[in-house]
Amino acid sequence: MKFIKKNYQGLFLCFLIGIIAWLLGNTFSIIGGPVFAILLGLIIALFPRKDYFESGITFTSKKILQYAIVLLGFGMNFIQIFKVGGQSLLIIISTISTSLIVSYVVSKLMKIPSNVSILVGVGSSICGGSAIAATAPVIDANNDEIAKSISIIFLFNVIAAFLFPVLGNLLGLTDIGFGMWAGTAINDTSSVVAAGQTWTSSHGNDVALHYATIVKLTRTLAIIPITLVLALYRSKKNSNTTVKLSKIFPWFILFFLLTAIISTVFNLSASFTNSLTEGGKFFITMAMGAIGLNTNIIKLIKTGGKPIIMGLLCWISIALVSLLMQHVLHIW
Repeated sequence: MKFIKKNYQGLFLCFLIGIIAWLLGNTFSIIGGPVFAILLGLIIALFPRKDYFESGITFTSKKILQYAIVLLGFGMNFIQIFKVGGQSLLIIISTISTSLIVSYVVSKLMKIPSNVSILVGVGSSICGGSAIAATAPVIDANNDEIAKSISIIFLFNVIAAFLFPVLGNLLGLTDIGFGMWAGTAINDTSSVVAAGQTWTSSHGNDVALHYATIVKLTRTLAIIPITLVLALYRSKKNSNTTVKLSKIFPWFILFFLLTAIISTVFNLSASFTNSLTEGGKFFITMAMGAIGLNTNIIKLIKTGGKPIIMGLLCWISIALVSLLMQHVLHIW
């Protein structure tokens, strides 16, 4: 009851946005529900709202998104997960390296504070807000640095959810190619899944969504080595720096793998797994609405300045390297 009392207003608002966006997405499948949800959230975010909405909105943008990904596991084959994850590994390493190098070079040229540079670089290359949240305490980032970095990542997440499906069609990408591109080149898990679902809506199958989700979750695991390396580096300067693996590990990935194992081993009926994955897709739409509600684009553009340029350059370089590596590896 305490949880419901604390979160029901924000949850209901996100649910309402989700329902409207879901209906619009079914009517205009080429756009898709997640994009409509982001738009509705961004519009509502322009108006003042009561503080009691915030807890439920935050819960939706983080936890419900994770639950959605776990449900998507029921629609996947565990063997396919290892195959796709292994196939994308070289691309993932290339894009992560590119983002970190670009953020470092740009920060030096534009004299951007090192903490912001690290947070934007890690957020762009691994998994957006989650990577920033995991990295921030390791490098002793302050609240302003964290907020600015997350806002920049969210800005390009919103753009990616709109732009990638359109560009993918213009480039003539296959379902697998688009899934691989979205999974390796879009910043945050939520926007990767949203872009994959938008592509799915207009192409009539879940291949791109499945590939994008698997590749993104494989990429998310890079949180662990990156954070540990930063912790070791910092520990030389500050002996009090400690890192707890239990706090930085994205545990929902294990549950995603577990649902995929259950679906593979027990050969669950298509009607049952389809119901669960459709529920997961609706949760994704709700989460997109919550992310839109938490994003003030006007404020970000006014205050972001140089870090926005750095985030843009990281994003563009990752997208281009991902396509180049796919071409070299004959995936696209």
